[in-house]
Amino acid sequence: MSEHSTFDICVEPIELYKLLKIADMVSGEAKTMISDGNVLVNNEVTVQKRKKIRSGDIIECNGKIIKVAYDPSKKSTEFINTVVLASKKDQRKKRAKSKARTISSEAVTKPSQKR
Repeated sequence: MSEHSTFDICVEPIELYKLLKIADMVSGEAKTMISDGNVLVNNEVTVQKRKKIRSGDIIECNGKIIKVAYDPSKKSTEFINTVVLASKKDQRKKRAKSKARTISSEAVTKPSQKR
């Protein structure tokens, strides 16, 4: 079995794509790497970008292998910023999609008023 390092997380569970970025296993292409099947979780290929990773899981990507450990005292600024910013971006996208659906459904339900 290959050597692997331990990577401490302070939030459990954490989504796979966020962990890959925080652990510097990939740069900005985490979601693409996952959807292309280039990431192993516990020696199984996964294509779930938001797969919940917990303590004890082993992640392999780009020839790097890490074992995840939970340590709530290891809150680094980079870790917190990555997790918080990713969550805020997701929330903005959800709001934008919700508004778009509302606007398009209103356009369908309201008949045009031509005279």
